[in-house]
Amino acid sequence: MKVYLDNSATSWPKPPTLIEAISDYLTNYGASPGRSGHQMSLKAGREVFEARELISEFFNVPDSGQSIFTSNSTHGLNLALKGILKAGDHVVTTSLEHNSVMRPLRYLEKEIGIEITIIQCDAKGNINLEELENSIQKNTKLVATIHGSNVIGNVLPLAKIGKICKEKSVIFLVDAAQTAGYVPIDMQKDCIDILSFTGHKKLYGPSGIGGLCFKDKIEIAPLIHGGTGSNSNKDIQPDFYPDSLEAGTKNTVGIVGLKAGMQFVQKKGMQNIRKSVGGLCSYFIDQLKKNDRIIVYGPNSNEDRLPVVSINIKAMSSSDLAYILDKEFGIMIRVGLHCSPLAHKTNGTFPDGTARFSLGCFNTKQEIDYTIDAINQLISS
Repeated sequence: MKVYLDNSATSWPKPPTLIEAISDYLTNYGASPGRSGHQMSLKAGREVFEARELISEFFNVPDSGQSIFTSNSTHGLNLALKGILKAGDHVVTTSLEHNSVMRPLRYLEKEIGIEITIIQCDAKGNINLEELENSIQKNTKLVATIHGSNVIGNVLPLAKIGKICKEKSVIFLVDAAQTAGYVPIDMQKDCIDILSFTGHKKLYGPSGIGGLCFKDKIEIAPLIHGGTGSNSNKDIQPDFYPDSLEAGTKNTVGIVGLKAGMQFVQKKGMQNIRKSVGGLCSYFIDQLKKNDRIIVYGPNSNEDRLPVVSINIKAMSSSDLAYILDKEFGIMIRVGLHCSPLAHKTNGTFPDGTARFSLGCFNTKQEIDYTIDAINQLISS
């Protein structure tokens, strides 16, 4: 039996409709959008436009031109952080952040002298909103937070954080890599100024495609300069979205796949996905907690959380657990620090990390029962 429980890294399998859409593009109209006037290029351009419109609908972006295609969430976060922050600016972030936020911030701290305040969350991932509000200074340019932790699965209260940022006139940047497609996000209601997401996780798209969305026309300096298909008579970068931030040939095959993945989520219904996958996750947690040698981290099974379950087994390394599950039982998970060392320091699992089981909408109760039996066999042997 083969059981894939590494969906927080990349969701698998992909919907058949996504594979069909990608195959159709590569077979029938695989040209560059926005570069030529022939029918295949126009068809590709239409697909890109429709994907951009769908993203704007998905996250309630006021203008589809303010939805930028990126390689992934890390690319988008680098665009935002390096394109906005200047020497002397202050940033507030949290102790749950992925390295896709922390590494650019540390780079900017060293290279240009930005200031960073990290709000310490508790072991369950709860954030002290009063502390966050009091950390905002006169030179605070933005607040950058993860939406949902890839380590312990908690979900931060975006609307409450967004309200604080709005009242303080501070830019609110959200890393939605783990939540886009699973937790509803409304940039208007949640007061999110900039949203970064990736397509290959809970949007069930291919790898190498993501997006960066803006609520308003925030000025961001381009990270990459080059051809855009627009203003080709000038040798300077266009100063309007999306072109200013989309230099070079687009990943059209990825965009087509992203569109198909988002349509899959829409058709299935985000609420239905959460009910199904969330129920399976709760069942998994409850079964794991029956064994007193298993330590389960993060929110309880009955709390609002992502389908991410990080564990450790007393007297067994997480690496050994993962290796045996894979080789002897065909169960695939991820171990280690999951690119989020601060989160592991927050919940007390640094430097060894955890064994992470992450569920998707194609997992079944049979697979979860099989996994629980396998873990119990290992513990009792």
